[in-house]
Amino acid sequence: MTDRKRTLSGIKPTGSPHLGNYLGMLKPALAMQATHETFYFIADYHALTSVTNPKELRENTYDLVAVFDALGMDFSRHTFFRQSDVPEVTELTWLLSCVTPMGLLERAHAYKEKRQSKEDVTHGLFAYPVLMAADILIYDSHEVPVGKDQKQHLEMTRDIAQRFNHIYGETFIVPEPRIAEVVATIPGLDGRKMSKSYDNVIPLFSSEAQLRKQVMRIVTDSKSVEEPKDPEHCNVFQIFRQFADETQREAWAKRYRAGGMGYGEIKQATFEAINEAIRKPRERYFAVREDTAQLDAILAEGGERARQVAGAVLYRARKRVGLS
Repeated sequence: MTDRKRTLSGIKPTGSPHLGNYLGMLKPALAMQATHETFYFIADYHALTSVTNPKELRENTYDLVAVFDALGMDFSRHTFFRQSDVPEVTELTWLLSCVTPMGLLERAHAYKEKRQSKEDVTHGLFAYPVLMAADILIYDSHEVPVGKDQKQHLEMTRDIAQRFNHIYGETFIVPEPRIAEVVATIPGLDGRKMSKSYDNVIPLFSSEAQLRKQVMRIVTDSKSVEEPKDPEHCNVFQIFRQFADETQREAWAKRYRAGGMGYGEIKQATFEAINEAIRKPRERYFAVREDTAQLDAILAEGGERARQVAGAVLYRARKRVGLS
């Protein structure tokens, strides 16, 4: 895999993944196994800015390992690890902090939003972009998949890497953003973007009964069965289209526009499409989730592999700044 570009993706263990996570991050990231040398990590250090319950953090971490296993992560050929199992990243964070201007951090969207909302801002949140830069740079990452709304994060990493390289000489690979031109926004039960903060999510591995119940709760307009409807402005159809092929999408869109179709029908079709897509992964998830010894072994193996790369990069950085 040495001729492949290395890509890095991280996900915070702040709750069990939902359909929005699956379609927006997990599915595209796992598909990159076919074309890239992929590094995936559970960002538990980052999660500490919002998760303060130790048991919750541990359980959420196990959830994510089981989810990646269920969705087809090839742990033998790609690197999957827990962020905190690579202590080198915290040392690199300090080295990067010493070249990172305060003004750069003050421009971060998350920091500005917290300040504007009058909420308490911790140093962890303020310095979050530096740790994120260390996450990316310590694995010699060539590309980082990000949504358009996350592009600032990678731009800050590039700024920090370039400043370090300018001061101390070429040390880090300056990563490129990998931005999907079309990123689906998955509506939640209430029509807003699916998000745990809105409490409008459909859990990825709900039971069949719970999945159907959640899909049937998706908000629609009040048009009658007889009236024509617009599939492009229907929350249910926006989810259905992610699990249907082109023929199915066109057929249902035609039924919308013709009238004579009730929303109950498309909700049932959406439930069936989702259920079919996640049936086998769901079975796999519940088969492995309680085997914490196996999940720990996956993390341990991935952590050792990640540390081999991180150690070499940190050595380079220490040597450049004059540390023995």
